[in-house]
Amino acid sequence: QVQLAESGGGLVQAGGSLRLSCAASGRTDSSYAMGWFRQCPGKEREFVAAIKGGGTYSADFVQGRFTISRDNAKNTVYLQMNSLKPEDTAVYYCAANTVLLGPYDKSYRYQYWGQGTQVTVSS
Repeated sequence: QVQLAESGGGLVQAGGSLRLSCAASGRTDSSYAMGWFRQCPGKEREFVAAIKGGGTYSADFVQGRFTISRDNAKNTVYLQMNSLKPEDTAVYYCAANTVLLGPYDKSYRYQYWGQGTQVTVSS
């Protein structure tokens, strides 16, 4: 079992920045792929970014604004979000892929999920 806890969400003005954190506990392993997904109001959950080993993956809409990283010593994954837009408003979820199989942009590949953290971007 892996437990995930997100933090760092909040209210920010358009153009601002936030850094989300995801603290993992339980059966953690640095080889696991970790991902960030989001669910915008009235929409389905969508892929944001993932990290596996030395590689990172991101959705097209990120356009270089978001950066995913991890600190294995702290069992924590981060999502640095810059140049935020109102359309980035969503609940952001952290997820762990323990089976080491891709594709990493698909939610069905992730076995453990956090409760989510709300990000609201005002115009």
